[in-house]
Amino acid sequence: MRTNTTSSAFSFRLLANIAAFAAVIVAPALAGPPFITDDPEPVDLHHWEVYAFSAATQVKGDFGGTLAGTEVNYGAAPNLQLHIIVPLAFDAPSGGPMQTGIGDIELGMKYRFYDSDKLQIGVFPLLEVPTGDSKLGLGSGYAREYFPVWVQKDFGRWTTYGGGGYWNNPGPGNQNYWFAGWLLQRQVTDNLALGAELFHQTADTIGGRDTTGFNAGGVYDFNDHYHLLFSAGRGLQNAQPTNEFSYYFAIQWTG
Repeated sequence: MRTNTTSSAFSFRLLANIAAFAAVIVAPALAGPPFITDDPEPVDLHHWEVYAFSAATQVKGDFGGTLAGTEVNYGAAPNLQLHIIVPLAFDAPSGGPMQTGIGDIELGMKYRFYDSDKLQIGVFPLLEVPTGDSKLGLGSGYAREYFPVWVQKDFGRWTTYGGGGYWNNPGPGNQNYWFAGWLLQRQVTDNLALGAELFHQTADTIGGRDTTGFNAGGVYDFNDHYHLLFSAGRGLQNAQPTNEFSYYFAIQWTG
């Protein structure tokens, strides 16, 4: 009887971890593509950024994320950017069928309230709208909100930015959590920028685990309007249940 109880408890914890992770990974990439960490710099007034992207994360027993998504940013006013992501989410648990469908839509407004030659500071509140089917692992099932502050400094061919904020994460077994990250990037050539980030997130479920990870990637400019964005990384802390491997890939149009 003790063996069965222990096995059942272990199985329940494993399923709970996978389910909680699936609710997170199907959320769109929350950041300054191709990284998780964001910056305070909005799109220029009356200009656009449009991304066609794919992003996913592998954990023990599950692989999922955004199979194909569209992100649109628009400079609606000086220092103000409007933002939306519409993802086609997927979830592929080990030993189970792959599920696909609309994921949770992300809405946001980035506002830079301080801008000088030496420093930029801004906020980027986000709302995750529960449009994905949580029963299929394609959404969280609840509206979630994120309230971050981002800071950036440029010096020569180098750029560094980071910050973080607080997630409101409702739902059975969930808890609110913090995210923080920092990135360093260099303009290697006129067309290529490379960078790396380190980030940390506190546990987003009751009894869950914190996670720390990194990504490395870059941006290649084909011309003034078309750009290639890419990154890949993994967890450094509690990697098996949180982030054994993750990637981001996008084609961006700016105008």
